[in-house]
Amino acid sequence: MTRINLVKTDRRPIASYEVEIVERKGLGHPDYIADSVSERVSVELSKYYEENFGVILHHNLDKTLVVGGQSSPAFGGGKVVQPIYIIVSGRATTEVREGGTVHKVPIGPIVLGSVTSWIKENFRFLVPERHVVVDYKIGSGSVDLVGVYELGARTGGVPLANDTSVGVGYAPLSPLERLVLEVEATLNSRDFKRRLPEVGEDIKVMGVRLGREVKIMVAAAMISQIVRDRDHYIQVKDEVKRSVEDLAAKLVPDYAVEVAVNTADKPEHGIFYLTVTGTSAEHGDDGMTGRGNRANGLITPMRPMSLEATAGKNPTSHIGKIYNVVARNIAERIHAQVKGVAEATVELVSQIGKPISEPLVVNVELAVEHGDITGEVRGEVEGLVAEELRRMPSITRAILEGGITLF
Repeated sequence: MTRINLVKTDRRPIASYEVEIVERKGLGHPDYIADSVSERVSVELSKYYEENFGVILHHNLDKTLVVGGQSSPAFGGGKVVQPIYIIVSGRATTEVREGGTVHKVPIGPIVLGSVTSWIKENFRFLVPERHVVVDYKIGSGSVDLVGVYELGARTGGVPLANDTSVGVGYAPLSPLERLVLEVEATLNSRDFKRRLPEVGEDIKVMGVRLGREVKIMVAAAMISQIVRDRDHYIQVKDEVKRSVEDLAAKLVPDYAVEVAVNTADKPEHGIFYLTVTGTSAEHGDDGMTGRGNRANGLITPMRPMSLEATAGKNPTSHIGKIYNVVARNIAERIHAQVKGVAEATVELVSQIGKPISEPLVVNVELAVEHGDITGEVRGEVEGLVAEELRRMPSITRAILEGGITLF
């Protein structure tokens, strides 16, 4: 039986702290590329398993490494002189036995096709055929399909946890957290790129709040071939700054917000954040799965969070992925639906070999607006937790359809 532990926390809502730090690594950041590549390969491999064998088989591809290349950007031009190297690593079921037949899974084509398609869908100037070398090192595994079906029948179709691990979620996002998310989303939106195509995809946002004063620091890679000269670069940079200031004025009107863009620039020495392809991975910056955003899309060192990489893990039974999503869902529902809850934090702990819908413990910490946790609140929270645990197997489909934020 799952134990649901419900406590009133002494932690105040994060927005009332004197200091708050929030970070997001955006679309073109090398760590985000690594997460995205791991996840795209996992999704495409899962779909292949389903289409050919009727079930998603074991795999774990959360060890992608992005090794930075070398480039020589210049106003009005530039070139990549050494390509970015991406290696997808992990384990997967590469051989399936069914009766007397052995089916080989085309791991190589799936990996190469997944990485190439993701890059083409998300970058305007990074050309995979010219700027990227894709490789893979995936441990082989085999499985008897009859045994897989028999196991599913014995467990009622509920997958068994493949690890003993923890998932963490919280709600609501603070005003600073929402602002940091929205800044990156805006700068990488299609509308913004149409207005300022000079801004590349590698956007990193750091937000620091001291009381009611906020500093937003943006690192925005610029596309060298369409930035004519120093004055053009500074003009685009100023426009990015104004756009973030306008957004902050709408989202956090009660805060005094200062915005800084590309603070490492030294125009007097000819140093600007220029890239040929829109990502710092073209010139020495490396990336790795799991080193970037957590499951809610943020890096929040002042919040409880799991160090598990969500990307690339099996979406049916890998707790490092599923429990981080479910913990967030539970926290969001508690905050939205249970009256008097100012903030909710949820931790789920799995047991390897047990059904994923039966965690060892669900720990729920509530910051309540007034008084203690009442019996009514306790009953509502326990009901919401039980409902989300029952719905857990449906998370797999939502992940495969791209309906859930994972990083």
